[in-house]
Amino acid sequence: MQNSRSTRPDTPCVAVCSTTFDEVCRGCGRTVDEVAQWVFMSDEEKECVWERITAEGYPRRNS
Repeated sequence: MQNSRSTRPDTPCVAVCSTTFDEVCRGCGRTVDEVAQWVFMSDEEKECVWERITAEGYPRRNS
């Protein structure tokens, strides 16, 4: 069985960035802090974020 981690892009960003009304991007579902810290996160930290945002229905290309 193939790991979902190996089929994902490097980042959840879908270039639909908007945190106008709260601290969560309506495009990728990450918090402002997660977006800022993404390149510094470990693979395990990124995996936790990926699991949460996909469970919440993100990333969304047409928000």
